[in-house]
Amino acid sequence: MAMEQPQMELIGTIESAGLLGNGITLASLDQAGHGVGGMEKLNLTGEAYEVVDALSFFGKKDKSPEGNNGNSEPEKMDDGDSKGFWGTGATNRAVMPVHMDSEVYNMSHPKRGRALIFNHENFHPQLDLGRRHGTERDRHNLTEACKKLGFEVEAFDDLTYHEILEKVEKLIRTDHSKHDCVLVAVLSHGDHQLLYAKDFSYKPDMLWQSFTADKCPTLAGKPKIFLIQACQGSQLDEGTKLARVSMSRTETDSNPQSYRIPNHADFLIAFSTVPGYYSWRNTTNGSWFMQAMAEVFNKYSTKKDLLSMMTIVARKVALNFESNTPSQPHMHQKKQMPFITSTLIRDVYLTPK
Repeated sequence: MAMEQPQMELIGTIESAGLLGNGITLASLDQAGHGVGGMEKLNLTGEAYEVVDALSFFGKKDKSPEGNNGNSEPEKMDDGDSKGFWGTGATNRAVMPVHMDSEVYNMSHPKRGRALIFNHENFHPQLDLGRRHGTERDRHNLTEACKKLGFEVEAFDDLTYHEILEKVEKLIRTDHSKHDCVLVAVLSHGDHQLLYAKDFSYKPDMLWQSFTADKCPTLAGKPKIFLIQACQGSQLDEGTKLARVSMSRTETDSNPQSYRIPNHADFLIAFSTVPGYYSWRNTTNGSWFMQAMAEVFNKYSTKKDLLSMMTIVARKVALNFESNTPSQPHMHQKKQMPFITSTLIRDVYLTPK
């Protein structure tokens, strides 16, 4: 197969917006905390307070116990590494889908779950973005792979920003109680911290920020999978040798009747390339990332967990592909490295139901 033959790509196409032209966006490019000055120890209420040195603080601490005049030893507490205060300290509740110490997610619900695929080939002229030839192959391959994994798949072509927003909000409001997980994929042009709909750009976190456990409780404790095939910048990867890195897993041995999880647990977000770099697509066979993913899912879904499969996908993209554009020497023989972010706390097995 083409994937096992390095340097056999006939035409390489980049998944970048290139120069942004009019710069039409709906999202700010500012980083969180950009422009924030140094820490200031402000006491707005006149009460005793604790200093935290971070950009955000989750929860609200109680005042000192009544009768404490400040002479006793202060209570030992955990500090956060952020500045600012988020949340009210209220405890959200959701059904516990699996025992706290389980090493695997509960994938035995009646249904696998919903999968939305947002495929973009054509864009509004004002964006000055090229047609994404070959994306129809990605759409087909990913759709078929997800169906084989048991997902209820809906694929959409060339939606506007507001249409995407509507689909995502509808998915958030869906009752996922009988579902194992959820999957959302975007195949489009992109740039640093930006994805492109048909008419506007938007920040990628728009896709997943409302799927947290507190905002979508029927998905609490369940895997939430996001796959992004798009550029994240304009840099080219010249390639270099890779070294092995071993990782270990830490287990706990408690046996609670209930337990609390972070709201941002259970996400897997996979980008086709690292931040700042191009993502390549063959105009006939589709993108390197989606080619690899379809092959790996079809071959290993009955044998390996999701994160292990994504590691194989990353290896195949990194080692089995190289751009072949001799007519454009500055684009020739370039590499690509997928970028996978995980807050999964268990293994995800997508074996057929």
